[in-house]
Amino acid sequence: MPMNLAVKLIRELKDRDNLQKLKSYRDKVELIRKRSLEAWDDKQLQAESVRLKREAKSGTPLDELLIDAYALVCETAKRTIGLQPYDVQIMAAIALHERFLIEQHTGEGKTLSAVMPAYLNALTGEGVHVLTFNDYLAKRDAAWMGPIYRFLGLTVQSIQAGMSLSEKREVYDADVTYVTAKEAGFDYLRDTIALHPSDMVHRPFHYVIVDEADSLLLDEARVPLVIAGDSEFSSNDDFSFAEVARQLQQDEHYEFDEFQRNVYLIEAGAAKAEELLGCDNLYDRHNADLLTSLNCALHVETLMKKDIDYIVRDGKIELVEEYTGRVAENRYLPNGLQAALAAKEGVHWESGGKILGTITIQHFISLYPKICGMTATALASAMDFKHIYALQVLQIPPNLPNRRIDYPHRIFTHKEAKLKALVQEISSVHATGRPILIGTSSVEESDNLAAALAVAHVPCHVLNAKNDSEEAEIIANAGEIGAVTVSTNMAGRGVDIRLGGGNDEQAEAVAKLGGLYVIGTCVNESVRIDNQLRGRSGRQGDPGSSIFYVSLEDELLLRFGMDKMFHAPRQEEAIEDPVLIRKVAHIQRVVMGQNFDIHQELNSYSDMVEDQRRILYEERLRILKGMKRMSPAEQRVRLFYIDKYWADHLAYVSYLREGIHLESLTSRSPIDEFHTQITQAYEQIPARIDVETTDMLQRLGGSNDPAEWEKLGLKSPTSTRTYIINDQYIQNKRSSWTATTVLAYWSRPLLRWALWPVHKLSKF
Repeated sequence: MPMNLAVKLIRELKDRDNLQKLKSYRDKVELIRKRSLEAWDDKQLQAESVRLKREAKSGTPLDELLIDAYALVCETAKRTIGLQPYDVQIMAAIALHERFLIEQHTGEGKTLSAVMPAYLNALTGEGVHVLTFNDYLAKRDAAWMGPIYRFLGLTVQSIQAGMSLSEKREVYDADVTYVTAKEAGFDYLRDTIALHPSDMVHRPFHYVIVDEADSLLLDEARVPLVIAGDSEFSSNDDFSFAEVARQLQQDEHYEFDEFQRNVYLIEAGAAKAEELLGCDNLYDRHNADLLTSLNCALHVETLMKKDIDYIVRDGKIELVEEYTGRVAENRYLPNGLQAALAAKEGVHWESGGKILGTITIQHFISLYPKICGMTATALASAMDFKHIYALQVLQIPPNLPNRRIDYPHRIFTHKEAKLKALVQEISSVHATGRPILIGTSSVEESDNLAAALAVAHVPCHVLNAKNDSEEAEIIANAGEIGAVTVSTNMAGRGVDIRLGGGNDEQAEAVAKLGGLYVIGTCVNESVRIDNQLRGRSGRQGDPGSSIFYVSLEDELLLRFGMDKMFHAPRQEEAIEDPVLIRKVAHIQRVVMGQNFDIHQELNSYSDMVEDQRRILYEERLRILKGMKRMSPAEQRVRLFYIDKYWADHLAYVSYLREGIHLESLTSRSPIDEFHTQITQAYEQIPARIDVETTDMLQRLGGSNDPAEWEKLGLKSPTSTRTYIINDQYIQNKRSSWTATTVLAYWSRPLLRWALWPVHKLSKF
C-alpha cells in the first residue's frame, strides 16, 4: 500500500473515531440538559451536592455521577456567575474527565469547561489541581470560578508565590487548587527534603487538569526545577574570562559549526588565550577549570544575544523564554554559563549553591495518577502527547463556526524587503481603523519594528519581555479601533482579545472592518506556536484574518539552506511560488519530527535518574512518616545521609551527563554508558548511608537531643532557594553543546585524557 494512501486511511479511521466519540458526548449533553434544575431552589441544589459527595466517598464510580454532577454545575454557574455553558463546553468537560487532551479554540471558554470535571473529581475529597500558565491566571480563575465551587460546598483557593508554609498547606488542602506547574513542582521539591511531616505542604496527588497543556507538557516539559542550599557569590575571575573572549576574533581564533549553534577554539585561538591568561598549555590537566571557564565565556559572547536570548533589567540578567517571549522568571543557565553571561554584561551573579533536589516538569506532572489537559493547539503534536503521556488528543468543535481567513505566507528574498512590506501593509490597514496584532520573534525585532512604524507615523503599543507587567492592559486594548500592537509570542497564549475592547458598539464597527488582523513576522519551528498567534483572531465566531511575512534570510530558513535552494534575485516584491510555501511547511514538519526524536533520546537520560529518585524518596517518606520503627536520632541521621548522598549523586550525574557525548567518539553508546555508570553509582548509596548512619549513631551515643545533632554537623541548609535551569542538552536554536563537548570536538587526540575525570568519578 502506498505510504500516502496508508496515512490517509489512518487519518480517516481516526476522524471516524473522533466523530463517534463526539456523538456519544452529544448524547450525554442531551441527558444533562434534560436534568433541568431551573425549578430547584438553592437549598435543593446544595442538598444534591451533599448527596453526590456522599455517593463518591462511598465508592460509587464517578462515571455514574457525571450526568447529575454536570447538570448541577451548569445550573449553579448560571445562578452564581451568570454563565450558561455551551453544549461544546460540556462536551469538553466530559472529555477532560475521560482524561483526554482537548483542543478547544481560543475564546471557547476552557476556564468554565474545567470546572465540571474539577467538581466531579473533587467529590471524593482527594483534591484536584488545575495547573495554570502563571500566578495571575491562577488567582483570576480561582476567584472567577470560586462562587460555583463554594455554592456547592467545596473549597477552592489559589497558590501564589511567596506564601508561607502554613498558607500553602491550607491551599493544597482545599478541594480544588489553582496553581502554576512550576510553583507546585517547587513545593514538591521542598517536601522531598522536609525533616518533619508538618513541614510538607502537598497531600497525595490525585487528579490534574493542565491548562495551556502544549506549553507545559511539551515546550516546558524538560525544564529542570531545582532546589539548592546556601548560595555562594562568584569570584571576579569570570570578568577576566569575559575580557579574553572579547579579544578573540571569529575565523582567526574560533569557528562555529555549520548551523552556528556551537563555537569552538582553533589552534591560534588557544595560543592567544594562553597569552592573555598567562598560562601554559590550556589543555593540560591542571588547566581544566581555566578551559571550561573560557569556553563558557566564549559561548555567551558569541552565541547568547542580548534582547533575543536575554535582557538586562534593574542590574540583573533575565532570560527570555523562546516559546512565549516572556521573561523566564527565576530561570538560569547552568552555573558556569550563567556566571559567564553575568560577567559579559558586567553584573554580579549569585550562584545557586549545592543542588539538593531536581525534577523536570514532565516528571512532576507524571506523579498525578489522573492527567488531562486543554489548549487551543494540540493536534499538530498529537504523536508527542500519545508517546510521552499516553494522552489522546480530541478536537472539540467551536460553538460558532470559525470565520477567520488564514492567508498564505508572503515570502521575500531578504529581510529588508520583508520589513518594508510589513510597514506598508500595517500603515495601509491602520488607516482604515482596523486593529492589528503583529507577532515578532524577539524583543529586538519587536523594538526594531516599532521604531520603523514610528518613522511611518503609525503609533503602536509594544509588548515584550521588557514591559511584561503591562501585558493585561495592552492586550485588553488590542482589539480597539485603530490599535496597533507589536508583540513577541507573549500575545500568543493565555490572553483573550475582545473586539472593541469589550465595547459592544465599537466591536460591531471593528467587525465591519474585518475583525482583528494578525500578522506574524516569521514562522516558528513549531506550527503550534504559529497557530497560537493566529488563534488570537476569530474568537467565538468573530471575523478576522491572519498572515505570515517570511524572508529567506529568517533563521529557520537559513538553517535549511532555503536561500541557496531558491536562486531568486533580490527583489522588493513577494515571491509568487506555491512550491516555496509548501517547502516552508515541510521544514516545520521536519523540525518538529527532529525535536520529537531529540526529546525522546534526552528523556532516556533523565528517566532513569527520576526512577532512582522515586525509589529513594519512597524510602525517605517511610522513614519520615514513622512507617519504620527507629529512634528519633536514627530517623534524623538517616534522613540527613539520604539527602547528602542524593545531592552528591545529582552532582555526579550532572558531571557525567556533561561529558557523556564523548563516548560516541569511541563508538560506544552514550546512553548505555550513562545508564551503566549512574546505576553503579546509585547502587552504592544504600551501603554508604548504612555505614555513615551506624558511625554517627555511635558518636551520638543514642542521644535524641537536637542540640547534639547540630554539634556533630547534622544540620539542615540554613536557607534554600528554588530556581529553574535552562537545560543545555535541549537542541535549541542557539546551543546544544557544553564546554566539555566543544573541547572534544576540537581536540579528539586528547580524548583519553578528557575521559579521565569521568572514569575517576565512576568509582564514587
